[in-house]
Amino acid sequence: MSKEIPADIHVENTDSGEITLAEVRFFEAKRDAFPLYESLRAAILQNCGPTEIQVKKTQISFVKRHLFGAVSFTPVRRAKERPDPYITVTFGLSYQIDSPRIDAAVEAYPHRFTHHLIIGSVEEIDGELLGWLREAADFACSKR
Repeated sequence: MSKEIPADIHVENTDSGEITLAEVRFFEAKRDAFPLYESLRAAILQNCGPTEIQVKKTQISFVKRHLFGAVSFTPVRRAKERPDPYITVTFGLSYQIDSPRIDAAVEAYPHRFTHHLIIGSVEEIDGELLGWLREAADFACSKR
């Protein structure tokens, strides 16, 4: 893997620091999805306060005391039903959300529901999604 940032991916500073090279590299195979991540990342940092960002092989995690959200390319919809580009946003709450926006929800542990939804445009990063992510961040901070 090259150590240089691809010229067609814009890296900028946010209020909580610079986007890392690891974050950029996560999107090497799906460069068109990077602007979706940039917008979501900025919104999370603005709305959820100080957040640790951990880049792993299959996801980028947002962590307070515990992980509260993640971005990945998990295919929670059939290929023909997924927008191009897209990112999958995952977050955990103490209850299951009943919304057509949620593509999948599972009760991973008693009273701990993991929700997945696909975002295909910046406009989908709205108050409803950010409210769920804020709630997920608060829930992660309250876990033992």
